[in-house]
Amino acid sequence: MVDGVSRIGLAPAAAASSPVKPAEAQKQFAAFFKEALNRVNEAQIQADALTEKLVRGENVQLHDVMIAAQKASITLQLTLEIRNKAIEAYQEMMRMPL
Repeated sequence: MVDGVSRIGLAPAAAASSPVKPAEAQKQFAAFFKEALNRVNEAQIQADALTEKLVRGENVQLHDVMIAAQKASITLQLTLEIRNKAIEAYQEMMRMPL
């Protein structure tokens, strides 16, 4: 994911060289966020597919299934924690006096 940040121009080096307009930054963040969610979804789909293959008795190694399931679980947990932090930050801003 760090590679994704520097690739779309949100890295500090890119921001220092030329100012980014708020609309551009919003679009870049939206694209980055969408890509990250797609990666989480792909991990979940891959883990489900490997689990189904194992259940059907196809030629798949148990450790591969467990690794894929654990990766999917960790990516989902990370996504939920990021969501929780974003909601917490939003709530904190809403409590600020004007």
